[in-house]
Amino acid sequence: FNVRRACFFPERTGIDYITVKGFEMAQAATPWAPPTAKQWGIIGPNWSKGWIIEDNIIHDSKCSGVSLGKEETTGDNDFTKWGRKPGYQYQMEAVFKALAMGWSKEKVGSHIVRNNVIYDCGQNGVVGHMGSAFCEICGNEIFRIGTKHEFYGHELGGIKLHAAIDTFVHNNYVHDCTLGMWFDWQAQGLRVHANIFEHNDRDLFVEVSHGPYLVDNNIFASAYAFDNASQGGAYAHNLVCGLFNHYPVLNRSTPYHFPHSTLPAGTVPVYGGDDRWMQNVFVGGTEEGKFYGTNEYDGSPTSLDEYIGRVKALGYGDLEQFERVKQPAYICGNVYLNGALPFEAETDSCVCKTRAEVRIVRGPDGVYLETELPEEMFLRKGEVVTSEKLGLTRITEERFEAPDGSELRLDSDLVGNAVKGAVLAGPLQGLQAGKCCVKIWKAPFETRGA
Repeated sequence: FNVRRACFFPERTGIDYITVKGFEMAQAATPWAPPTAKQWGIIGPNWSKGWIIEDNIIHDSKCSGVSLGKEETTGDNDFTKWGRKPGYQYQMEAVFKALAMGWSKEKVGSHIVRNNVIYDCGQNGVVGHMGSAFCEICGNEIFRIGTKHEFYGHELGGIKLHAAIDTFVHNNYVHDCTLGMWFDWQAQGLRVHANIFEHNDRDLFVEVSHGPYLVDNNIFASAYAFDNASQGGAYAHNLVCGLFNHYPVLNRSTPYHFPHSTLPAGTVPVYGGDDRWMQNVFVGGTEEGKFYGTNEYDGSPTSLDEYIGRVKALGYGDLEQFERVKQPAYICGNVYLNGALPFEAETDSCVCKTRAEVRIVRGPDGVYLETELPEEMFLRKGEVVTSEKLGLTRITEERFEAPDGSELRLDSDLVGNAVKGAVLAGPLQGLQAGKCCVKIWKAPFETRGA
């Protein structure tokens, strides 16, 4: 019988700059970790700053593996205890309570979770609310998360973060999970780069956030690629092999922030759109009535001026007029394979008629991408995506940039190869027409007992 709530978790907050390296940690009876409770994990910094958690094997947590999350004075399961208000309202209160007690870059977050193997956890591989801001999560293999279905809850994911402000999630291999990664509320300044997703029930979910956030050079190889219930996102150089949904959320107003800060600048619902889709490769699927390309954005204006014109054309009014008009869609340079369809106003797309093959293959020395691609998709040459090309988000009125305020320039691919000469769509600049095989992942170390 195991009743430990954690294996490595300080009793009090503010224990900063701890490195935990090279351990195997398992079998903790961690409680459920919603964003409105104290979030326990097998290991976690408990509302501290600057931890490094690396080269560990973390498995068989009843709920969460690594917690970068919330402490309890800002709320601890108050909806379950009292039921006076919706969970949404308690979560909003948690954000402002945290600000009142000093939630800031100077005091909380900035953790590194690197090169760990995390598996067989009932809820999350990595979880966090607010304490996961300004963090780096990279090089981890995360699998079999939330697959036993022991509990019901909306917080499942290989990585599930709220308020991932300026957080950099890159070069992870997330597979065989109920949901690969889920970024919820205040995913502002977030970058999801060069990750590999496969055999998840869903790969990615970005919810009720307002941008700017960037998803680039990833492989989404599951049958259900992602849900986009946010606005102000940029998706560039991804390989998308599954269906996706994009939709507004008008009944929940969530915070957005001043650039690179925890300080809120306002709250707003999600109108849907204001997204950029640049130089991605979409592979069509077989489910009827589902979207496999960018045609779900059909009917959207293609510039901010056109959007404002449509709002004004509705006549006198205020908030209700903005709810009636789709936000702009900035879509260019994408490749569509196997029946995937482009946005109706995309003028420089490449829609290939020749059948393509794309598959992930796991070998003893790593993971490979095997492709058989038509020559016509390599005839179109793109441009390097930069902060200037991505522009400003409509709601937050902020630009896509690095956490230090410097320019973004997407000039390297999923495996780190620099872009040289002509720029290809998709996450691998070294792909060729016909049959091709590229090694895309090397495990950090052999997983004992996995």
